[in-house]
Amino acid sequence: MPVAGREVEIPLEDITLHGALELPPGATGIVAFVHGSGSSRHSPRNQMVARQLREGGLGTLLFDLLSAEEERVDAVTRHLRFDIALLARRLVAVTDWLVESQRVDLPVGYFGSSTGAAAALIAETRTPHEIYAIVSRGGRPDLAGDALRVVRAATLLIVGGEDPQVLALNCEASELLCCEKALYVVPGATHLFQEPGALEAVAEAARGWFVEHLP
Repeated sequence: MPVAGREVEIPLEDITLHGALELPPGATGIVAFVHGSGSSRHSPRNQMVARQLREGGLGTLLFDLLSAEEERVDAVTRHLRFDIALLARRLVAVTDWLVESQRVDLPVGYFGSSTGAAAALIAETRTPHEIYAIVSRGGRPDLAGDALRVVRAATLLIVGGEDPQVLALNCEASELLCCEKALYVVPGATHLFQEPGALEAVAEAARGWFVEHLP
């Protein structure tokens, strides 16, 4: 399926973020990707999931949560990548840009990985725009804290069966969610879903969740 895609610059108050916005013809929704600590919009795992979503008729926005200068600083200090509140504020601002500046009139969902999953959950409770669905891949939803109790978007937590610590944290977080929710454990998968077929299982589950919940 041909895709209309373009590199974008996202101007916020004090920085500019870079991303890639791709919309298949007749897209029925759009998913913003929120990468995890130390990653970027070029994450091969998120890129692969994004391709699967586009094949399902969904648009995707992959963007960097940090500016180029912040990335250089964080490569040394490693503090910004774990600033969940900052990342959530960035996602709220990017959602504003997507809906208002780009006039993307489509149902919006978030796909979060690692610490990005916590940022996505917090942002959902703070953005004025309705977020219909969230998918977390190997995420840390527990880091969303009290926001878990007020999340409204249908939320799917995907965890590897061989990632016991993160699985336990996801089980605890799921108990606090009051929205429509599901926990999907990929058998035999570790934290990065590097095993044969593991990432494909993630992409299939994510696509199904978004197609169902982005009206």
